[in-house]
Amino acid sequence: MLVYLHIPFCHRICPYCSFYKHTPGSTNIGEFIQALNTEASLRLPLQPQPTTLYLGGGTPSFLSSTHLTALFTHLHSLIDFSQLREVTLEANPATFDLKKARLFRSLGVTRVSLGIQSFIPHVLDALGREHTPAEASASIQTLRAAGIASVSIDLMFSIPGQSLPDWESTILHTISLNPDHISAYNLTYEEDTAFFESLQNGTYQENEDHDADHYHLADKLLTAAGYDHYETSNYARPGHQSLHNQGYWSGSDYLGLGPSAVSTLKGVREKNLSDTSAYIRQVSSIGRATFETEILSPESRRIELIAMGLRTTHGIPLAFLNRESLQRAKGLASENLLTIGPTHLHLTHLGRPLVDPIAAELI
Repeated sequence: MLVYLHIPFCHRICPYCSFYKHTPGSTNIGEFIQALNTEASLRLPLQPQPTTLYLGGGTPSFLSSTHLTALFTHLHSLIDFSQLREVTLEANPATFDLKKARLFRSLGVTRVSLGIQSFIPHVLDALGREHTPAEASASIQTLRAAGIASVSIDLMFSIPGQSLPDWESTILHTISLNPDHISAYNLTYEEDTAFFESLQNGTYQENEDHDADHYHLADKLLTAAGYDHYETSNYARPGHQSLHNQGYWSGSDYLGLGPSAVSTLKGVREKNLSDTSAYIRQVSSIGRATFETEILSPESRRIELIAMGLRTTHGIPLAFLNRESLQRAKGLASENLLTIGPTHLHLTHLGRPLVDPIAAELI
């Protein structure tokens, strides 16, 4: 069982991000932490001991040392941290120094995921990022100095104004910093973002060939540097794969706490209110903030597991496919997009960047 906590606060709203987030504004962050602790108190004891804990956002590292300590102290009272295999905190450069990074470690954080995206100044400007390339590089060294066991870097490609040489430069610089894990995401234009509006009005354009060039360059450079390309967008040094995300991809149950957080437990999916003020009021009143519940049918679960499992090197069991899907799979195999083994189906090197349309074919 996995546990996810959503921290919605950001210093600045990036124009590409569709996750629920906002600047603090008039929010009383102390009251937010209290509400999050209250929800955790009422929901965590009803679940088995979790294997992983993940704090995402937003920007969890935005929280002050006092608020982080209050949150983790309470989590330690509810969870046996000695039984956790991984504790991840998402962070942005310039939101922590060495003292705060050492606090992360003392609170039980074993893995930090840094939202860097690029080491090219004009690309960072296009993304609305606040940090400089130098600050990003320094933040990795800070985490190393603090003794964080695993450091991950998020990168993004196919950004407006980003050239293939820009992307190559970012990858090579990333490799030189020797992170344990690298996520290389293709920019997607999500509704309710400034980037999506620019796509709609024609200012920005999508280009599948451009995307493929960037994808294959990342695969070539990162695997040559010794990183295992274990999921469509993720690369890791041996022993540093994201256990939390692997749990999602394999269909493990997970409990989501915080505004907008989603849970999937025993075939039931729930979503919390995507409104921090309303979340605080409702949790303070009744202990939880669920506003949407769905009972997942076996068919909908099968479809999800196909879509997620195809992204990984583990592939999917052939048992997930009905007769018609298996026939379509054989056609895709003849095009060298996937391989069909005795028990599992896996995408080939050629098929991996086409994971979404292939999944649609098999579903």
